Amino acid sequence: MLVAEPPQRHALRRGILADAAARRARRARCVGVWAAFANAAHAALFDDEEARKQIIQLRNQVEARQKSIEERLSSIDGKLGQMDSSGQNRVVDLAQLIESLKQDMAKLRGQIEVLSNQTETLERRQKDLYVDLDTRLRRIEQTQTQLQDKMSQGERSAAAEKQAYETALNQFKLGNYQLSITNFQNFMTNFSNSELLPSAQYWIGNAYYAMRDYKSAIAAQQKVVRLWPENSKAPDALLNIASSQAEIGQSNAARETLRTLVKKYPASSASEQAKQRLSQKK
Repeated sequence: MLVAEPPQRHALRRGILADAAARRARRARCVGVWAAFANAAHAALFDDEEARKQIIQLRNQVEARQKSIEERLSSIDGKLGQMDSSGQNRVVDLAQLIESLKQDMAKLRGQIEVLSNQTETLERRQKDLYVDLDTRLRRIEQTQTQLQDKMSQGERSAAAEKQAYETALNQFKLGNYQLSITNFQNFMTNFSNSELLPSAQYWIGNAYYAMRDYKSAIAAQQKVVRLWPENSKAPDALLNIASSQAEIGQSNAARETLRTLVKKYPASSASEQAKQRLSQKK
């Protein structure tokens, strides 16, 4: 015959049942929070393979603990359902089991906090990485654009330089000497760093010579010799000076110019012509 349980025991049982129900409710909320967090973390860290592996491993651990908690809660339910007159002796065991569940829930909350911190750290790291990459790409694009602009400007400048020089030279070939002189002078002003400056100055002197303005021709060719003595046009300029001097009756000066040419530029073709002229004048 079963002995009726005292009122205190009924109250104890109800309290344990209520506590167990509250634990299950908190467990459900915790699991829901974890699930929502896990989904968000997975989406945010999809590009970080290592972090994703760590989170999956930790999620498996949490699921294992969750299963263990559910088994323990089922055990509590079974024990409460079977409690009889001897149940008073099992109260201590149930209290220990509940305390163990509390500890497990605390561990779950700690693990979720760790996951949250890892997610925030990884998100910040990825954001910083993306910003840094974007900044570097922008700098590279700007540098490429600047280089392309410089190359384009350089190409346009080189083309304009060549065209201006050839235009002036063509005027000389056509016999438009004054126009040729003007064009060469403009060329030298507009392209002051050009390697063709000695040639431009030389053709100015030749144009003056063709116009029979020998004094201007001498002055123009002397500028070539003075400013660009190492240029290939320098010996030709001296030969043109000698020719201009001879045209205005400065024979002695012409011979001296030819001697200077032979001495300074012995390997040049102009030097051979100078030697021939000197031998003819003896």
